[in-house]
Amino acid sequence: MRKWIVLVTVMFFAASLSGCATARKQKELELQGLKNQVSVLEAQVQSKDEEINGLKDQLAKTQQETELKENAPVKVKVVGSIKTRPKAKHIQIALANAGYDPGKIDGKIGTKTKEAIRAFQKANSLSVTGKADKKTWEVLREYLYKKTK
Repeated sequence: MRKWIVLVTVMFFAASLSGCATARKQKELELQGLKNQVSVLEAQVQSKDEEINGLKDQLAKTQQETELKENAPVKVKVVGSIKTRPKAKHIQIALANAGYDPGKIDGKIGTKTKEAIRAFQKANSLSVTGKADKKTWEVLREYLYKKTK
């Protein structure tokens, strides 16, 4: 009986030792798998960093081009004195010279021109109506005659 107990104990001890080796191997495989995942993620991060830098360069170029366009001389159309009600074209020219984009200067008061009038009125503490009323025109008319930024 004693031999039998010793034999079972030795077998149990041997089995537990072989289990440790298997567990160690399994942990090493898991660790290697995690290292591989980290390498893949690092490569993806590097790729994204390069993409971000490319986008930053592209944005800087676009901003420079925009600044060049904004700093380009404004074409000022000088119009003779207007004693009567202003024409739509005069309002558009004055808005453009004042730095408010009325869209294409075509002599038609469209959506973009109305938006520009509203922005001008708001900036000059006038009633915001989107229409070039008398008070608005009094302030706006000076931009027909001079170049401003």
